[in-house]
Amino acid sequence: RYANFSELLEYCRRSANPVGRLLLHLFKRTSDSNCRHSDAICSALQLINFWQDLHIDYVKDGRIYLPQDEMARHGVTEQHISAKACDEAWQALMKFQVDRARDLMLSGADLGRSLPGRLGLEIRTTIQGGLRILEKTERARYDVFRRRPRLRAYDWPLLLIRAV
Repeated sequence: RYANFSELLEYCRRSANPVGRLLLHLFKRTSDSNCRHSDAICSALQLINFWQDLHIDYVKDGRIYLPQDEMARHGVTEQHISAKACDEAWQALMKFQVDRARDLMLSGADLGRSLPGRLGLEIRTTIQGGLRILEKTERARYDVFRRRPRLRAYDWPLLLIRAV
């Protein structure tokens, strides 16, 4: 459990962010700005994955990656997750999470424009993939229990168009 968003971001800092930084090192693109943008993208992707798999993680081993203080503030309990309850409280909490993940992702988007060639295109496509999952989450009215958002074959042309 994570008491607040800062604790959850600390988890991302240690789990997701090193992957992006490793890629920047491989391509010798480790400016402070690039690292900051990469961290934002990687953290956002990690959060988006958490939102996709909320029920799966809970059932599998009791993990809940939603900040406990924000759950309480929105009137959401573990019962929402175990019962797959997608009421107004759940929707408000998830809208807040989705909006924040989107803002975090977009705060790192300059990285995809600053990197050359295929690397830049891959980063921009990855960003678009994360944003597409958020769109699907919203379209499902935040009911990730019954309509787990995921990318399908027909999403890829759209992602590439948006990335270019």
